[in-house]
Amino acid sequence: MRRRHLLALAPTAALAACTTPGEDPATDGNGDSGGSSDGGTGSADGSDGGGPTDDPTTEPTEDPPTAAELLLEELEPRELAGQLVLVGIPAGTEIPREVLAEHHAGGIFLLQVWESADAVDAAQEGSRPDLPPLIAVDQEGGQVRMLRGDAARNTPSAESLGKDGTDAVAEAYTSIGEDLAALGIHVAFSPVADVVDPALGDGNGPVGTLDRGFGTEPEQVGECVAAAVEALDAQGVAATLKHFPGLGRVRENTDFSAEGIEDTVTGPDDPFLGSFSAGIDAGAQLVMMSSAIYPQLEEGVPAMFSRAAIQDLLRDQLGFTGLVITDDIGAAQAVADVPVAERATRPLAAGGDVVITADASLTGQLVDALEAWAAEDPANLARVKESVLRVLALKEQLGLLTAE
Repeated sequence: MRRRHLLALAPTAALAACTTPGEDPATDGNGDSGGSSDGGTGSADGSDGGGPTDDPTTEPTEDPPTAAELLLEELEPRELAGQLVLVGIPAGTEIPREVLAEHHAGGIFLLQVWESADAVDAAQEGSRPDLPPLIAVDQEGGQVRMLRGDAARNTPSAESLGKDGTDAVAEAYTSIGEDLAALGIHVAFSPVADVVDPALGDGNGPVGTLDRGFGTEPEQVGECVAAAVEALDAQGVAATLKHFPGLGRVRENTDFSAEGIEDTVTGPDDPFLGSFSAGIDAGAQLVMMSSAIYPQLEEGVPAMFSRAAIQDLLRDQLGFTGLVITDDIGAAQAVADVPVAERATRPLAAGGDVVITADASLTGQLVDALEAWAAEDPANLARVKESVLRVLALKEQLGLLTAE
């Protein structure tokens, strides 16, 4: 299924994946933390159909509101803010009650290595019945597989799949989609669309070192990305392209370092963006922003906070209108010096939608910041509602919401 966007927002609404800090991804696999014609010349009533109708009683019809649009109008300010936060739950732990009951988080994602998906049922039980959570997981294959054992089948790394070709990618991602769908997981934080700089290879810490990339040539990577997106979509699982605009040219992993995370090459006309375009064209419903810095786009600003990266490049130039999420803003070293409140609001101001945190204890602070920011200015509230509508539209597409 090919679609460029998630939802055409109504005028009233529009105003890495990385590894868990402190653990060795090479040994434990922890991951990151899109008027008809009848072909004739005459009309049904025998006229030539060449001019406007003379019937003054004819009025334009409007589509009925969607389930997402109806629900948006019912949400309280804190519920609106909470929908823009996804919270990481480490393996073997329970979801803190307040995450869903008090802060109304939009969903959860599974951290570290799970051999069951007990958190899925807990998340559904802890949420407002008509506002179910999105549930996501890093499931790329190879070393980055948060679901293992009886929970999911073993699939090869992206590097291995890229060498074997698109049929192998489709087969592996069909398995991933089947496993996630069977567990009630709606979103895969995959595939990785980063093109690894061949001059770096394994020296590229976030991708090359862990065999997470499909290759070093944009067109070939794009073909693999498209195959992965389409395979997930066929199983009813939403794909996430990451890490825009690409982590293939940096040396260090943004989860563990605030140094060595600047890409001085990537710009608006970079051919390495082609793999992301291919994923968007294939129907990816989410894009995860990188927390690296791209001076050719905006000097000194992580991509997840950059309007030049999100609004100008991803949305306006590449045409993506789906859900834009951050990489981890809870525990990642790349943003450790940024005040927590700014980690929540700066992505929204830049045109993004959802923040994800690997530190569940920050949930309340993040929701507080978003709620306060929305209350400061009507334009901010409109920006929040625009993003919440994208979240709800995705939930509706995935069958989580129904129109009454």
